[in-house]
Amino acid sequence: MQPTETRDAAVAASAAAESPDAAPRRGSRPKPGERRVHILQTLASMLEAPRGEKITTAALAARLNVSEAALYRHFASKAQMFEGLIDFIEQTLFQLINQIVAKEPSGALQARAIALMLLQFSAKNAGMTRVLTCEALVGEHERLAERMNQMLDRIEATLRQCLRVSLAEQVQAEGGTVDGRVSKTSYDPAVRANLLLRYVIGSWHRYAQSGFQRSPGEHADEQIRVILQ
Repeated sequence: MQPTETRDAAVAASAAAESPDAAPRRGSRPKPGERRVHILQTLASMLEAPRGEKITTAALAARLNVSEAALYRHFASKAQMFEGLIDFIEQTLFQLINQIVAKEPSGALQARAIALMLLQFSAKNAGMTRVLTCEALVGEHERLAERMNQMLDRIEATLRQCLRVSLAEQVQAEGGTVDGRVSKTSYDPAVRANLLLRYVIGSWHRYAQSGFQRSPGEHADEQIRVILQ
């Protein structure tokens, strides 16, 4: 697959990452679990507010036109609601990452496609960006931020493995050994993976801090090439 095709595949894959299932149709009785999805969908939409104000259960209940007690029939706490959003983010991102790794044999292009996908996911799910950066989790239960950090560690580990594959490809192309002892290249997969993830996180923060006006994918293709070259 050529680099342009890889980029397009990442964009197409991230397009599949939509918000939680659609809200129940007006006038119909919600199916089991559908009301929970509607609550999470509404919470995610409220997180898209440019000013990034802290969301209370009272405000969420008002938006849904229900009582706070009605919310607590579906979620034990607001922290549990945020956990629902984190579940969606984690499942979606790793499903897309696995698709990229399965389709793209080149390690460097895997890492590039994953980074582009992470930025595209943010662009298509503005409210989720505030969860990814932990901005929306400030003042909430500490386990939420811990879980987000664990997810980011998993993503970095995946990028690191992709770049190890890339290093092995470079070494073999140079006629060196797989462990790099004879290779002329100076390429540390751990350092490069960490830099790539920091770039993605920085782009998420810029997007959120701009009131979702500055796209996280702005100049991303060119900048990621520089990081990975």
